[in-house]
Amino acid sequence: MVLSILAGILCGMISGLGIGGGSILMVWMTAFLGLEQRIAQGINLLYFLPTAAASLFFHTKNRFVEWRVTVPAALCGAACAALFAFFSHKIDSEIMGKLFGSFLLLIGFFEVKKALKKDKNRKM
Repeated sequence: MVLSILAGILCGMISGLGIGGGSILMVWMTAFLGLEQRIAQGINLLYFLPTAAASLFFHTKNRFVEWRVTVPAALCGAACAALFAFFSHKIDSEIMGKLFGSFLLLIGFFEVKKALKKDKNRKM
C-alpha cells in the first residue's frame, strides 16, 4: 500500500509536467508488482483520467495547450485507441509487454541522443 502511494506521488508529479507518468506507472506495475500487461494497462487508463484532467486544467490556464493541434490529434487518438482496445484481447500479453518495453527503449534512445546533441551545441 505504501509503495502504491509513493508510486502514485512520483507518477503524479511526472504527469503534471506532461511527460508520461503513466509510462513509469506501467513499468512499476509490470516489473515490480508482477502484474500482467493488460491489467497494468487498465489500471493505467483509470490513473490517467484524473491526472490528465488536473494537468489539463493548469496547462490550459497557463496557455500551454495549442487547440488547433490538440483537437485533431485527440480525435484520431481516441478513434485508434478504441479500435486497438477492441482487438487487444487477441494479442498475447507477453508480446504486448515486449512491444511496450521496446517503445520505452526507443523513446529513451531518442531522448539521450537529443540531450547529447543539445550538450554538444552548448559547448560550441
